[in-house]
Amino acid sequence: MEKTAAKKTAKSEPKSKIIAGYIDYVLEHGKEPASVYKFAKELKMKEEEFYGYFTSFEAVKSAVWGHLFDTTINNLESQEVYKEYSAREKLLGFLFTLVEEMKKNRSYLLSQYGGKRDLKNLLPAEVKTFRSKFKDFANELILEGKETEEIANRPVITERYDEALWLQVWFVFQFWLKDSSVNFEKTDAAIEKSVNLAFDLMGKSALDTFLDFAKFLYQNK
Repeated sequence: MEKTAAKKTAKSEPKSKIIAGYIDYVLEHGKEPASVYKFAKELKMKEEEFYGYFTSFEAVKSAVWGHLFDTTINNLESQEVYKEYSAREKLLGFLFTLVEEMKKNRSYLLSQYGGKRDLKNLLPAEVKTFRSKFKDFANELILEGKETEEIANRPVITERYDEALWLQVWFVFQFWLKDSSVNFEKTDAAIEKSVNLAFDLMGKSALDTFLDFAKFLYQNK
């Protein structure tokens, strides 16, 4: 077991070095490296070593998002109280933890996605793996919610709840990019209000929550 763990650690070190190096390069130069050869040389590694982990810079960008998701989930599941959370609380925990992780690379995320008007309609290719992982996570929450009757089981509609929850995550990301409030307090409020709305819609009464959330969005245009 110890040897296996050591191998995984050794393998993850160059991968993490490449990801961190890519982020640093983009922030320092305002663009991605001209070639894998030049980038690998800057990291003092051989080009073939880079290709042992990634096939392209697009794959590195995807790994940045994959790391965001994995770290968020690991941090959540490491908390003993997490197992006792309701489905609603687990989604709240996920989004709050995700924002904390995104803060660590806010400059990079702003450089890549800040000011892009098409984010609402066109999902960047590098985010698709994150989306897939999240939808798997969302389906687990939905199943738990149905078992506890926190979520109403509605034919056809229930099958689309995972996509609805994903759109909520993407909304929070875009809101956070534009948020200039102290310690991103407005993002925290957006998370709480949007999650409450989502679960009320998936549950039973939703009108009061919807009006509260609509008012919040209007005040924070």
